[in-house]
Amino acid sequence: MKYRKLGRTGIEVSEIGFGGWGIGGGWGPKDDESAFLALKRAIDLGVNFFDTALVYGDGHSEKLIGKAVRKIRENVVIATKVPPKTYRWPVLLNEPISETFPSEWIIRCTEKSLKNLGTDYVDVQQLHAWTDQYTGEKDWQEAAVYLKEQGMIKAFGVSANDWDPYGPVNLIKSGKIDTVQVIYNIFEQRPAERLLPAALDKNVGIIVRVPFEEGLLTGKIDENYKFAEGDWRSEWLTPSRIREATRRIKELERFLNEDAPTLAILALKFCLSHPAVSTVIPGMRKALHVEENCKASDGKLLSEDTLVELKEHAFVHGWEYPWSQK
Repeated sequence: MKYRKLGRTGIEVSEIGFGGWGIGGGWGPKDDESAFLALKRAIDLGVNFFDTALVYGDGHSEKLIGKAVRKIRENVVIATKVPPKTYRWPVLLNEPISETFPSEWIIRCTEKSLKNLGTDYVDVQQLHAWTDQYTGEKDWQEAAVYLKEQGMIKAFGVSANDWDPYGPVNLIKSGKIDTVQVIYNIFEQRPAERLLPAALDKNVGIIVRVPFEEGLLTGKIDENYKFAEGDWRSEWLTPSRIREATRRIKELERFLNEDAPTLAILALKFCLSHPAVSTVIPGMRKALHVEENCKASDGKLLSEDTLVELKEHAFVHGWEYPWSQK
């Protein structure tokens, strides 16, 4: 496993992190035994960055991660997230911060997360949504300062709204933030236009989520794929969308080689090949997922020629998630 600095925080994080939504629920039946084995295997393979959120399984993901790392807490990096007080995603321009992220709410949620995790601090606390109008607001800034002063967090960041690669750009440029989590992958390349360059300039750590486009870029989802009961993607990935994506995914197979033998590894290496990226957090519910994904951190990034060619495979599809508010 290779490691990188998480922006200006100076924290060393594994290139492949552990995305903790899936072990909390929402992707089919929960299997805590399998999840715990996945967490332990990740630790064995050098994964030290674990990303979760208060709403993942109503704290269940945090509890599993806390249990898995309890004996090695000082050797791992935990990031979690504060949900909007409205519990609506994404936050919209017309929603005042007093309704979504008031200072006392951020502090209260952090206290809940600490209890779930069984720790007295988290390395990175994040707002679980963001809109540009909040950049100058005092509520979140006051909460971040308080939590740092109390030793409850080391760094503060935001998670960009789904499919919104531009929303946090001004926040990054303001110098007020330590990290930004954003969707970035072979299909969703828009962060490379403005967000990632701004992060490099301001030394803001970038946490990449959804590197597999919710599983599509692994090449394992086609028209015959059967989603497990309770998997939210069964509503999002309609047959017509899968057909459209499958054609594009087949075109990526020509990029496979000894250094990127699978579509999943190609997808992860695409993310890691941008110098602004600190870590990539695929969801991993099974030890096998962990083993396969960790292979991408071998120090062999994609060539410039390959990256130029992959630009032609960007696919801005506009498929909103089922929970998106209008």
